[in-house]
Parts: sequence; structure tokens; C-alpha cells
Amino acid sequence: MQKILGKWVQRYFSDEGALLLFALLIAAGLVIFYLGGALIPVFASLILAFMMQGAVNRLTRVGMGRMPAVILVFVGFVGFLTAFLLFVMPIAWRQSVTLFNELPRMVIEVQNLLLLLPQKYPDMISETQIRQLFGLAAAEVSQLGQLILSFSLSSVTGVMALLIYLVLVPILVFFFLKDSDSLIRGWTAALPEKRDVLNQVWHEMDDQIANYIRGKAIEILIVGAASYIAFAILGLNYAALLALLVGLSVLIPYIGAALVTVPVALIAFFQWGVSSDFMYLMIAYAVIQALDGNVLVPLLFSEAVNLHPVSIIIAVLVFGSLWGFWGVFFAIPLATLVKAVVTAWPQNHAAEEAATES
Repeated sequence: MQKILGKWVQRYFSDEGALLLFALLIAAGLVIFYLGGALIPVFASLILAFMMQGAVNRLTRVGMGRMPAVILVFVGFVGFLTAFLLFVMPIAWRQSVTLFNELPRMVIEVQNLLLLLPQKYPDMISETQIRQLFGLAAAEVSQLGQLILSFSLSSVTGVMALLIYLVLVPILVFFFLKDSDSLIRGWTAALPEKRDVLNQVWHEMDDQIANYIRGKAIEILIVGAASYIAFAILGLNYAALLALLVGLSVLIPYIGAALVTVPVALIAFFQWGVSSDFMYLMIAYAVIQALDGNVLVPLLFSEAVNLHPVSIIIAVLVFGSLWGFWGVFFAIPLATLVKAVVTAWPQNHAAEEAATES
């Protein structure tokens, strides 16, 4: 066993670059594990600044000075954030409250529909089973209401933290944009001069992560806006709330679209039943999803992430369970990072052969 471990260490850790990359990965993991909660504003600011860096670079390439470009992009970011918080979020919150108040009526309607099943299929299901099922559903809805109430009563500190983030994050974003070059030079100055493996991983990931993050943000905006327009034109209830869910669903590949279809279809069914309006809505929703998958995604993600769908789903499940929303958002870049590290990791076959001969 000792000889096998020795061969493995000589093959994968005899290179200085490999040791440096391994040490940085361990350090980053420890920082995220122990200080992740406290550093959420910093991480969020880095992500937002990284998303906007492309716009700053484009403006500087067309002749605008760096500082005016940073100010212009930052003002646009603050304006968008303000509009989202003042217009979109209040509407979505009001519609969420209204939907929650409507849930008992919807449950009763579903119960009345399902109670017809024992009449048609008495050998397969009974009325008692239906009532027991809805008794459990009513208990779950009651627990959900208590959970929401307790959350609202205990969320004063959360609201204060959110207000702090709304001030702190824009400030950090501005300085990350303004001083990005000097910050990168300062961080890399502490690293050894020989860092070929680290540079290889960085160059491989830089374009892919930038393309993914910016493309995903644009995809959320376009899909959410298109869904809201379609829902509003057709007169669907809770249009803003459902459009927000549809926009955010693109964060979860393959799964998000299927999951968000359920509330969209249910709300439309309770509003119109199986009617022409219901069919028009589902057709419009299917067209939006088809255009997103077949037109928008290929246009936005010019550098496709070469990962198998099974790998993507596993990455979403693993990183989502570790870091929640941000884990889901960065599941594909993180999976790509793992692949890039594995690909770039040096393997010293000569050391392995020498160890085998000895």
C-alpha cells in the first residue's frame, strides 16, 4: 500500500505547479467553508463586477476612457437594481401573498375534481383515500403558513442585513471595477513566478466563466421579460411572479424548465380550466422555451461548455446542496473548473516509472 501511495504522489504531486494549485484549492475551500457566510457580499460583488467587466472593456476599446466607462456601466447597474427593487419585487411580493391566500380554494377545487375518480374507477381508488390524501395536503399547507409567519416575524435582522448589502455591494462593485488591474497584480504578486499549471487553468476558465455568467444573466432577463409580456397579454393571473420564476428557472439546466411548467400550468388551469385560453398560454410558453433552448442559448453561449448532461445534473445537485442559490448558479462553471484542473494537472510518468523499477 505504501508503495502504491508513493507512486501516486510522485506522479501527481512532484511538480511545483501542481503543489501550488493544490494548496490554493485547499485554501479557497477553507475560506469558503469557514468564512463563506461573512464574505457573501464580497463574493456577490466579485460576481457582479466580473459580469460588468466585459461592458467596460468594450467601451474602452471604442475610445472611451476607463474611468468614464466604469462610471457609465456602474450607473447603469445601479439604475437597473433600483428599478428591479422598486417595481418588480413589490409586484412579485403582492402576487405571492395573493397566491398564498388563494391556495385553500385551489386545494378544494382539486379535491372536488379528484373525488370524481372513485365514481369512474371504483376498483382503483376510493373516496376515503382521496380525503386522506387531501387531509395530509391541508396539514402541509398549514405548516407552510406557519413557516412563512415565523419567517416574517423573525426576519427583522435579515431585512437589516439586506439593507446593509444594498449599500455595501454597490460600493464593492465600483471599486472592483475601478481597481481590477491593480487588485489582480496585488493578488498574483504573492504567488511564485513559476505557475504554469495555474496559468493554464486560469486562461482555460476565464473566457468560459465570463461567457457563462454574462450569458446566463442576459438569458434570465430575456426569458423573464418575454414570459411576462406573454402572460400579461393573455391575462394570466400572477404574471410577474410566474415570469420571475420562469426567468430564474434557466439557472437549472434540464430541470428548471420542467419544474416551473407545473405552477404555470396549474395557475392557468385554475383560472380558465381546459379552454382555448389555457391552450394559447401553454403554446406561448412552449414557444418561449423552444426559442430559449434552440436560438437564445446558442447565441449567448458561443463557447459551449463541453460537459455531459449527466455531469451537469450531478454538478447542480452537489453544488446546490452545498451553497444553495449560488451553488446552482455556478454549478456549470464549477464543474468546468474541476474538469480544467483534472485536464491541466501534470502527471510525472518518468517519476512513476522510476519508482516502479526501484
